[in-house]
Amino acid sequence: MSSLTISTPGRICLFGEHQDYLGLPVIAAAISCRIQITAERTEQPLVQLDLPDIGRQTRFSLEKLPLRYQDKRDYFRSAINVLLREGFRFSGGIRGEVTGSIPINAGASSSSALLISWINLLTQLADPAPPGQAKPRTLPATQLAELAYRAEVLEFGEPGGMMDHYATAMGNLIYLESQPAIKVETIRPALGTFVLGNSGEPKDTIGILGRVKGGMLRIIEQIRNLDSSFSLHTTTAADVAQYAHLFTPDEMTLLLGNISNRDILRQAIMLLKDSTLDHVGFGRLLNQHQQNLRDAQRISTPKIDRMLQAALDAGALGGKINGSGGGGCMFAYAPDNPQRVADAITAAGGEATVIHIDEGTRAEMSAVATV
Repeated sequence: MSSLTISTPGRICLFGEHQDYLGLPVIAAAISCRIQITAERTEQPLVQLDLPDIGRQTRFSLEKLPLRYQDKRDYFRSAINVLLREGFRFSGGIRGEVTGSIPINAGASSSSALLISWINLLTQLADPAPPGQAKPRTLPATQLAELAYRAEVLEFGEPGGMMDHYATAMGNLIYLESQPAIKVETIRPALGTFVLGNSGEPKDTIGILGRVKGGMLRIIEQIRNLDSSFSLHTTTAADVAQYAHLFTPDEMTLLLGNISNRDILRQAIMLLKDSTLDHVGFGRLLNQHQQNLRDAQRISTPKIDRMLQAALDAGALGGKINGSGGGGCMFAYAPDNPQRVADAITAAGGEATVIHIDEGTRAEMSAVATV
């Protein structure tokens, strides 16, 4: 008998933080912190997964399908239900182990990487398709991303976009547009090392999204009540000055911050596609994005600000908070002497890991002894 190992990276959002749910593009990169699932197919229709990193186990039967969810984010079951609707069948079971090095609930996409790994594994360990109904066992990364988005976000009515799923499935560095249609492009700039810093502060993703996303959607609605042609894709800071009387100073700061972040991303995509990468300019754009995230979106924290400043003082070229904010991780771009930057982040109270841009989800077969 053979086992299958699926490994999927976490991700950092380089540019476009808190922009995808507004229909604006993002630039994200897969990182060398990964989640692995090693498993084998069993005859008994039972899922048995050990999760030693968090001291838990997951056990549930596959005898009655579709599965009923046991909690709000029951991703192991939701992935199976989504795949059932796609025509996959599971007459047997799966036994395996989940391990990883992605910080959990810290903004580095541990949940999306887990789901991509799980769905990738499920599609390859599902029942063989009946004759005349051939179905590929290895799905393309883009399809894995779409299925994971459905299993994580749509299945539970959660907020959030598709950046995490495409970034972790496809790997490397991607530019993603969600409107008017999904457009994803892989970019391969000659980027050096980064340092990921986990603040250890718990994130309040739902609360942050309620304030930042909800606030922006209300602002957009108010402006469109006066001007139905208003679009965040085309408006400028000068254009919105005429609406200042409608909003509080904080609301105007939030609106202008989103417009600025959109323009920073546009500069960044040109820089990253240039044949000669401007590392200093790249770091400068990260710092500008962070300034908006701190002052306009107000998603940074004093501890993360200290960690970022320590990284810059130690030689990093730039950095920003990562993910929804209010805690979790930051990262710094440190192509020169990343260990010195990591030590500085540690001294500031963070847990630092030197990382690099990595490939997407991947599979590896290995022989195991039959018990």
